[in-house]
Amino acid sequence: MRILSIFGTRPEAVKMAPIVRLLAKTEGIESRVCVTAQHRQMLDQVLNLFEIKPDYDLDLMRDDQSLAQLSANIFTHLDPVLADFNPDWALAVGDTTTVVTTSLLAFYRRIKFGHVEAGLRTHNKWHPFPEEINRRLATVTADLHFAPTAWSQGNLLREGVDEKAIFVTGNTVIDALQYVSKQAEPDDVTELLEKLGLSNKKRETSNSSSLVSRRLILVTAHRRENFGKPLEDICQALIELAKRGDVEIVYPVHLNPNVQEPVHRLLKGVEHVTLLPPLDYLPLIHLMKHATLILTDSGGIQEEAPAFGVPTLVLRETTERPEGVEAGTLKLVGTATSRIVEEAKRLLEDESAYAKMSQAANPYGDGHAAEKILRALA
Repeated sequence: MRILSIFGTRPEAVKMAPIVRLLAKTEGIESRVCVTAQHRQMLDQVLNLFEIKPDYDLDLMRDDQSLAQLSANIFTHLDPVLADFNPDWALAVGDTTTVVTTSLLAFYRRIKFGHVEAGLRTHNKWHPFPEEINRRLATVTADLHFAPTAWSQGNLLREGVDEKAIFVTGNTVIDALQYVSKQAEPDDVTELLEKLGLSNKKRETSNSSSLVSRRLILVTAHRRENFGKPLEDICQALIELAKRGDVEIVYPVHLNPNVQEPVHRLLKGVEHVTLLPPLDYLPLIHLMKHATLILTDSGGIQEEAPAFGVPTLVLRETTERPEGVEAGTLKLVGTATSRIVEEAKRLLEDESAYAKMSQAANPYGDGHAAEKILRALA
């Protein structure tokens, strides 16, 4: 069986890595990897971390590239790869421009398409943009749908997808997380924590919900729908929280100019706020392990944080991952300054509220999603 795995961003690489590594050591499968590299630098560090060497590297990242330009480039550069390898299956994960373009090209060439992380929905075409429409389009062309949860499976069934074509696998991000979290903490993380006075873990013991005096709030915010005033409101909330004096806020800032400009304008030099360049996946995971609280608009972190028992406030109006909200590991708070501050203060000051979120079960899988996907393909 010939399988081509295609991805272009860091989150895609993280989620495809367990599948790619398993395919490479499975007899009877010829596995190749194609990266579009729509995010070059952030993609490369994940490839190195998981020891993946692409067979095809399209290298399509360009400054200020529009979605239309990126789509056109993927169409024209990926199609010859599909023609050259002619796989039995093309695999892609999630909801990026790479995914939706791959799904259409596979359809045009009558190549079977397997959609990893299928069935996520907000049912709002503009949130997240453009991901919500990308994943709906990928569903239309997919031959197999690897749904991370029963909720995702339900979305697909309601849209008329054949039940026999859906496999509930868990999310491969948990597979990746287990692999990465066992690796040694990078020195730069240890040094940062010591510099900020946060070298102790967030709890005295793994069974205690008690909070140490100095606490780390980890922030990631970069989604397109939050550009402009929503991101500025998030920054204002961080300024208010930093005034407490008992927290240190660490914010790795996405390279997109729409994120860089307002974040540095509003937060640079603010006491108890540390702005960092984008972090590699390994140090990011280890910072998550030390965090008391996470504020994020990232999809992947909504799945990863519960594995470490870290309460997470989601800086969005909707989420395609409601399982975490239902389980109690996540809370949707939007981008209004007052709401973010209110919910963060509640968790920082109310130990029972904190314990309720931190001890909730992770609904996103058992770390064996890649194995289940391979069995379905076989």
